[in-house]
Amino acid sequence: MNHNTPLSPRPLRHLSDVQLRVLTTAQLRSQGVSPADINAQCRPGGTWQQLLPGVYLLRPGPATSEERLHAVLLYAARSPATEPAVPAQPGSGEPHAPQRYADAMITGLAALALHRFSSAPPLLSLDRIDVLVPRLRRLRSTGCVRIVRTPGMPEPEQITGIPVAPVPRALADAVADLADASVVRRLLTEAVRGGHCEPAAVVKELTQARLLSRPHVVDAVDSLLAEGRAIAEDRLYRMVHEHGLPDPVWNVDLRLPGGPHLGGLDAYWPDHAVALELDTRAPRQDEDAMWSEYARKREHLERLGITVVHITPKKLRDSMEQQATVVRTALMASADRDPAAYVVVLPR
Repeated sequence: MNHNTPLSPRPLRHLSDVQLRVLTTAQLRSQGVSPADINAQCRPGGTWQQLLPGVYLLRPGPATSEERLHAVLLYAARSPATEPAVPAQPGSGEPHAPQRYADAMITGLAALALHRFSSAPPLLSLDRIDVLVPRLRRLRSTGCVRIVRTPGMPEPEQITGIPVAPVPRALADAVADLADASVVRRLLTEAVRGGHCEPAAVVKELTQARLLSRPHVVDAVDSLLAEGRAIAEDRLYRMVHEHGLPDPVWNVDLRLPGGPHLGGLDAYWPDHAVALELDTRAPRQDEDAMWSEYARKREHLERLGITVVHITPKKLRDSMEQQATVVRTALMASADRDPAAYVVVLPR
C-alpha cells in the first residue's frame, strides 16, 4: 500500500477532502493501516504527522486552520465515526456533522472567528482551540486543544460542516480566559451591534459561568446593555413609523395628579391609554426583584385602565410586523374600554 496517496475512498466516500487528510487511528486501522505503518509514516522526514493523540494529518507541512479544527473535533468527539455519516438533507451537500463529532463543538475565540467576529483573532493565529464537551467526559487538554466542560451541551450551529457553539456560549467561554477589559468590551459590543444575539442571552451565559464577579466583565456588560437598549429603541422607532402606527409620546414618566410616581415608559399613547415598555431585563442575580418591579408597575397601570404592552428586543428584531400588530390591536381595543384614570405625563 502506498501511504503517500489518499486512502481508498470507498468506505469514506462521505468525507470531505480535509476529512480524508485528517484521520484517527481507528479510521486508519479500518483501512488496514497498522500501528507500525502509522509510526513509520510519522517518523522525521515522513509524509504523515501526528497532530494530536490518535489524530493524524496525512501530508507534510503546517496544518491549515480547517485541518486543525477537524483534528480538535476528532480528538474530542465521543466516538469519531468510521462509518458513513447520516445522509445529508436534499440539496445540502454535507454530511450530518453532529454524527461525526458527537458530544463536541468548537467554542471560545475560535468559534467567534467562525461566526465572523472582526474583533476575534484569525483562526491561524490561535495557539489554542477551545472545544466544548460534556462535563463527565474523560479528556485532557493537550497540544492546541483546550477542553471546556459543561453540564449541558447547547445545540451547535453548523458552519462549513463544523459544529460551533452559539454566540452567547462561545462568548462566555472566550471571556472566561480574557483579562483585557478592552478586548472583552469589543467582543460583547460586536455580538449585539452585529446582530449575532441579544444582550440578555449573553448575560445569562456569563451569569451561569460565574463571570459577573470580575470587575472588567461587569463594566463590559453595562456597556453591552446600554448598546442593546439603544438598538432596541431604534427598532421601536422604526416599527412605529414603518408600520403606520400613530405617534406616541416617547420616554415618559406617568404620575397620578398630586400622587405617586407610576413608572417610566418607552412609549405612551395618551388618547388610547396604551403604554409600551421594552423588556430589557437581563438575567442577573437580581432578576426576580426586577421582574417583581415590572409586574407591580403593570398591575398598577392596568388597575387605572391603562393597557401595557411588553415587547422584548428579540421579538422586535425577529418579528417586527407581528409586534406592530399587537400594538395596533391594543390601540383599536381602547375604544371598547372604560375611560382610563387621568394621569400626568412627564418627560423622562
